[in-house]
Amino acid sequence: MPRYHENTYGIVAIALHWTIALLFLGQIVFGFSMEQVKSLALQFELIQWHKSFGFLILILAFLRLLWRLAAGRPQPPATLSRVERVAAETVQWTLLIATLAVPLAGWALASTSTLGIPSFAFNLVVVPHLPLTPSDEAEAFWRETHKLLAYGAGMLAIGHAAAALAHHFVLRDDVLVRMLPGRAARPATHRVTLETNDDV
Repeated sequence: MPRYHENTYGIVAIALHWTIALLFLGQIVFGFSMEQVKSLALQFELIQWHKSFGFLILILAFLRLLWRLAAGRPQPPATLSRVERVAAETVQWTLLIATLAVPLAGWALASTSTLGIPSFAFNLVVVPHLPLTPSDEAEAFWRETHKLLAYGAGMLAIGHAAAALAHHFVLRDDVLVRMLPGRAARPATHRVTLETNDDV
């Protein structure tokens, strides 16, 4: 049984979407800022927090994937063309996969580090390393992979947000409203009706 309203997402999908989005973009800024820190003690502390939020994103993204598969999603607005629908679906799935791939690559980076530093998630639990062989080569590979995936996903997320804002403020359709809490999207034919009336 679908867990969304007729033309909007449900509260679970909305909560997961915005929580992951804020954490993910915050992690990109956090990761870049860590590289500018000179103090080794402070850098160690920041890395542990960066890994902690990475594990949190991984868990939430996995839950969001399960929810998406189980609950489904509302039909796209009728105002979108076939190309726009395919593009939106592609970007959404790419970002969903990225929210899994980026923290997994970070986990692999921590696991292949020759320093062998444990990962303390929020100073509550030690997260075991992945079964990967530590080496300078593997660490360098996963470091670069983690960075490229993160920055690539970040740019895609910015483009995704810009498109949603353009639909809301320029095209004035319900693409963005569907993912806002406590908001009911207008009927999908609203924009078409307006355009028809303008021609009269």
